[in-house]
Amino acid sequence: MTISLPDDETRPILSNKKDYRLNFTTPNITKELWILTKTSIPVILAYMLQNSLQTGCVLIVGRLGAEELAASAFAFMFAMVTGWVLALGGSTALDTLCSQSWTASDNPHEVGILLQRAYLVLLILFIPIAVLWFFVEPVLLSLGQEVLLSQMTQVFLRYLIAGAPAYICFEATKKYLQAQGIMHAGTYVLLICSPLNLGLNYLFVWKWNFGFIGAPIATSIIYWLMFILLVCYIFFVDGAAAWGGFSCRALQNWGPFLKLVGPGILMVGTEWVAFEIVALAAGRLGTTSLAAQSVIMTTDQVLNTVPFGISIATSNRVGNLLGSAWPVGAKYSANLSATLAASVGIVIMIIMLIVRDSFGYLFSDEESVVDLVGDVLPWVAAFQIADGVAGSCGGSLRGMGNQHLGAVVNLISYYILALPLGIYLAFQHDFGLAGLWVGQCVALFLVGGVEWIIILCTNWNKEVENCFERVRSERKAEEVDDEEDDLL
Repeated sequence: MTISLPDDETRPILSNKKDYRLNFTTPNITKELWILTKTSIPVILAYMLQNSLQTGCVLIVGRLGAEELAASAFAFMFAMVTGWVLALGGSTALDTLCSQSWTASDNPHEVGILLQRAYLVLLILFIPIAVLWFFVEPVLLSLGQEVLLSQMTQVFLRYLIAGAPAYICFEATKKYLQAQGIMHAGTYVLLICSPLNLGLNYLFVWKWNFGFIGAPIATSIIYWLMFILLVCYIFFVDGAAAWGGFSCRALQNWGPFLKLVGPGILMVGTEWVAFEIVALAAGRLGTTSLAAQSVIMTTDQVLNTVPFGISIATSNRVGNLLGSAWPVGAKYSANLSATLAASVGIVIMIIMLIVRDSFGYLFSDEESVVDLVGDVLPWVAAFQIADGVAGSCGGSLRGMGNQHLGAVVNLISYYILALPLGIYLAFQHDFGLAGLWVGQCVALFLVGGVEWIIILCTNWNKEVENCFERVRSERKAEEVDDEEDDLL
């Protein structure tokens, strides 16, 4: 007998969540694949559009000169591995808590309280990062960067500080909506803001003669517009059901949230920083290798939105199913997601192998760069399968609240095995850029394989129990708050 989740999927299926009853029915596999696919697509599109924001900014400001191009690109890279990793990694705590609470709790407003708590925690954590951005020049100089690049990067980041809180809140608010099954809101907002970003950057940089500083000013304005439009979507279109107004409870019970924030940042940040190390290593191989690496990384940033979108859909689906006390459904969804991501990765790999010899011409007319891109592309193609499996399995771990396992696997795979192997092959065995990508492939295949084994060995009944323990923790905080109100 096969049965899907009850028709009202996004609301609690039990009236008393302290005494939940496990559902052991088997899900409809076709329906589950369709749910994962249709929820992944808008998330993939949203992150593609989101990546285009900084690409458009760099393209426009880069026409001022080579120094402006290098500084803006470097500033965004630095922002990514220090600030945006906090937004994307830290907000993964909501992948766990909001998705589970939405179906496990009989009070939907707990999701809104979790969002408020996320705003407070993540913005407080951003304060030291903002200080670092404001005084980053001496840090960059101590790391051996050129004086002019360091100065211009500091100027860029100082203006970008104004938009960073909005970017962080935008990411957290997307998680709030995704937990309710509302995946397309961010896509709609970015469909508006992405072209506006190009226009506003052009106006500030060229039309209104702000020059170099016009780019971070325009980008900061766009970040705030994104956040404001997403909030408007909640209150005027969909998503207000989980919002019960501002509450002092957001100041309480930070422990469970912080336990997920740190590993979430590590889980995302370890991979990002590893790629930046590869980029720096590629620069030491010569101009041709650096140019080829730029082509490959630009391509991979676009392609990475596919497994990333699947991972977001998976984390929310697994969290919702655990909150519905359906361990079998969560187990099937996690494994089907990995299969789906691997299948999509195979399709992308085949396409990349077909176009490998001519692909480099999209970015460069230099034969040496095109040839090197063609030589390395098979490894990048194989990387897509590993990226898909690792992304989807990482999403399942976040849906369970096991970010710490993903963080440990990433740390070991990248920094103990992959990076030393890649650098060894590139510089000691003259594999060059291909050697660096062999290391990256090894890392992600290892991450994906180990995380899938973890999922296969998971006690899903125990994960449901852990889910409801989190809900009880939040409920206890609510009861204490209510008792204090009664005393007053």
